[in-house]
Amino acid sequence: MMQILLIPFLGTSLGAACVFFFKNRISEKLQRVFTGFASGVMVSASFFSLLLPALEQTESMGKIGFLPASIGFAVGMMFLLVLDLVIPHIHLDSSEEGPSSGLKRTTKLVLAVTLHNIPEGMAVGIVCAGWMYGNSSVTFAGALSLAIGIAIQNFPEGAIVSMPLLAEGTTKWKTFLYGVLSGIVEPVGALLVILAAGVFVPVMPYFLSFAAGAMIYVVVEELIPEMSEGEHSNIGTISFALGFVLMMALDVGLG
Repeated sequence: MMQILLIPFLGTSLGAACVFFFKNRISEKLQRVFTGFASGVMVSASFFSLLLPALEQTESMGKIGFLPASIGFAVGMMFLLVLDLVIPHIHLDSSEEGPSSGLKRTTKLVLAVTLHNIPEGMAVGIVCAGWMYGNSSVTFAGALSLAIGIAIQNFPEGAIVSMPLLAEGTTKWKTFLYGVLSGIVEPVGALLVILAAGVFVPVMPYFLSFAAGAMIYVVVEELIPEMSEGEHSNIGTISFALGFVLMMALDVGLG
């Protein structure tokens, strides 16, 4: 099980390693490809790996079976909104800052990707917990596919955030280390969720949809605006579609 929890962390680390192969900045077109692809993967994972299992678990409630998923989703969105307002960070386009503080710009960039990794780690932990505690709508293959999908989208996300650090004058090795450290919240958060989930198994649909809401918040607040920024281009939209289909194929094929 621990191997599954480490898969998304590996994706972030490999993305951060891009500082050794690129120059100071990623081209605008490649950045759109990265953010569009990551958005597609996260939206697909939120639906197929989180919301759909949550809805399947509440089918016995009949016409009001949508309520747990709706409530959990809304709370997840609000949770990330509060974190976004409270934690000092810089948005991924590096032009808009979050709450003011005395922190260095590089520190805020690291906090930005750390903030993004929180819901992803929670999502993997919740799905793994569902499988471990015998939830019929969650399988080991489903947990594995979600971890792989998040790792795939973590690769471009890690590169997008690490490259600005390099441009700020941070050394390559230090930039890589910052990127790796920002991904630690994923396995740690996932493990904490698993340890606590046994107490909350009866409300697992709320937890699944909570993680989905948190992930969708990141997509809507950060990734899609960056994907569409600047001169009109369809490359971000095409990358979104590719990411969505890939994650759907992983979830359906492995699940």
